[in-house]
Amino acid sequence: MTGLSSATLWVLLCTFLVCLMQVGFLWLETGLIRQKNAVNVAVKNMADFCMSAAVFWAVGFGIMFGASQGGWLGADRFFFSGEGTDAWTQVFFFFQLAFCGTAVTIVSGAVAERMTFRGYMIAAGVCAALIYPVFGHWAWGGLLKGEPVGWLEKAGFIDFAGSTVVHSVGGWVALAAILVIGPRLGRFGRRGGPFKPHNLSLSISGAFILWIGWFGFNGGSVLLFDETVPGILLNTLMAPAAGGLACLVVSRILQGKPEVQDIINGVLAGLVAITATCHIVGITDAFLIGAIGGGVSLLAGRGLVLMRLDDAVSAVPVHLAAGIWGTLAVALFGDVEAFGPGVTRLDQLSIQALGVVTAGAFAFGVAFLILWPAHALGLLRVRPRQEVAGLNISEHGAISPLQQLLREMERHARHGDFSRAVRTERDGEAAALAHGYNRVLSRVRMEERKNSRMLKDLQDAQIEAEAANIAKSQFLSNVSHELRTPLNAILGFSQILSMKPQDAPVTADEKEYLRHVEEAGKNLLTLVDQILNFTTLEAHKYDLEEEACDLGALVEEACSHYAGRFEDAGLAVDIHIPADRPMVMADRRAVSQICLQLLSNVIRHAASGGRVSVRVFCASDQCVRIEIADQGKGIAPSHLATIFTPFSQAVEPGVLHKPDGLGLGLPTALALAMLHDADLYVQSEPEKGTIATLCFPKERTLTAGASLAAPIRATS
Repeated sequence: MTGLSSATLWVLLCTFLVCLMQVGFLWLETGLIRQKNAVNVAVKNMADFCMSAAVFWAVGFGIMFGASQGGWLGADRFFFSGEGTDAWTQVFFFFQLAFCGTAVTIVSGAVAERMTFRGYMIAAGVCAALIYPVFGHWAWGGLLKGEPVGWLEKAGFIDFAGSTVVHSVGGWVALAAILVIGPRLGRFGRRGGPFKPHNLSLSISGAFILWIGWFGFNGGSVLLFDETVPGILLNTLMAPAAGGLACLVVSRILQGKPEVQDIINGVLAGLVAITATCHIVGITDAFLIGAIGGGVSLLAGRGLVLMRLDDAVSAVPVHLAAGIWGTLAVALFGDVEAFGPGVTRLDQLSIQALGVVTAGAFAFGVAFLILWPAHALGLLRVRPRQEVAGLNISEHGAISPLQQLLREMERHARHGDFSRAVRTERDGEAAALAHGYNRVLSRVRMEERKNSRMLKDLQDAQIEAEAANIAKSQFLSNVSHELRTPLNAILGFSQILSMKPQDAPVTADEKEYLRHVEEAGKNLLTLVDQILNFTTLEAHKYDLEEEACDLGALVEEACSHYAGRFEDAGLAVDIHIPADRPMVMADRRAVSQICLQLLSNVIRHAASGGRVSVRVFCASDQCVRIEIADQGKGIAPSHLATIFTPFSQAVEPGVLHKPDGLGLGLPTALALAMLHDADLYVQSEPEKGTIATLCFPKERTLTAGASLAAPIRATS
């Protein structure tokens, strides 16, 4: 048993480096797109390598390196098993499978953020099973046997490590895909613009891994470990460095600052450009090829934007445009001796151009013919709502704590409901943000409650203002009506008297006129007093002048004041005052006015011929009471609740017109009683009479123990 040859070991090591490029592509593309689609792009990179491995093992390797059928297709080695083959053949299969994976994964970045996972797997399968191996047979079909078998290969087409076979082919498929599925939502238009990458540091790391992996890509394509390998590796180092520098300078000139993504694309374009010719140029030529490749990719990227073609990671400018340039650069910079006997640079340029055109027509044509009907069937493009939400969630149900927080915040913004705090992992990446946002929500809820209370207060104030406005209108209406009656009487009788001759004696009728004038004047004065008293109480400007008051004396004075009106109304009055007359601390004027208002209502509503009972007594609870009872018609329950409402007058059943007055008597009496912390309440039953009670608190009582006595005076 012999060990592996140096060539086998070298290609095996380079294969590992080429496989490592998958990580580079994953990091590069994931960092260049938005966070909400990062998981989708990453899993597509892994899934397409799985698809490439399976399909290339089943049919791709056979189509590409099987027994050639006229230089067009391979016809055997399907479902490669490795049995009956040497170690070199197995390593060669492994190496070419890694190349296939590289060609396929180029598509994922270009169509990122809007292509369905299902649609992408269709594109990856077509590329790995048909497009890449068929064109690969045309250009590289004889690599395993060491002699040309593909028709392009026989024509003298040179593509050492795949500027066209790998990168341009992948770029053509990517171009067809972005043409079919269209740009991302919001990418172009009046408010459109480039989307910001979510992690450029990750993308730069990915580009470095690709650079390192490319040493295996180009170095392994020698399929030997000989003296040409170091030169190839040096060219693979210098070309991307030149491409990065070229884009750095151009970006600085065009935009005023070195754009990060332009520098990344320049490095990768330099790698793609040198891939076709790294084995037949020197370091200086490699530097020029890489610099021009970077410039070509930069111009191609600007051209795509002008044509409104949306390539999410600039895969087409880097792999297709730079790949075309690198393939043509073989004729412009390559060693003429490598072209074949008698082949000039112009001859080789035509051969290279033939390969470029053939790759474009085949790869783009087949991809477009397959992807266009698939798109028409709705297999390729995600729905707008899914695209807005992000493919991480819509395609895989993968949501990060930060995205969860953003969704909760969006829900709050959409519904305006801030009652529920957001929830996230306690120690997750969004925990601090969630905590801060919840504090804001708490403050918002507090302000909402405060505003709600303020709004309620404003509504209550508005209701009170409206009620006050209504009361004012009612007040003015009542005042104008009530004042007009006595004023008309005064004016009418005065005019009659004014027409009498000065020397004529006063007749009995004229004396009656004068009496009516006097009564009308008194009524008018009473109305004015009511208005003044009520407005003074409403303005809280009534000052009590408290002193020791003999309630019995005040009651007697009030009854005496209305003696004439009692007599005119046909009412008999019984006054009950105990021998030890109750004394209270009160304002004499206010108590007298309360008594007058209560007696006035009795005279107005009591039945003619009835009796009125006025009692003053100190009850067992040491509270002094004034009680006025009549035997009138009483007050209906519906009116009893409103008797203390300003401008409201109780109308007995059967009475068609409202009684005289403003309806301020009882409200004024109640307000005066409340100033003394006294209670004023009215009890009434229809057809049985009414009892009005003024109850002073025991704190104001100066004489205790007085009891209810027999009437000391009765008037009739």
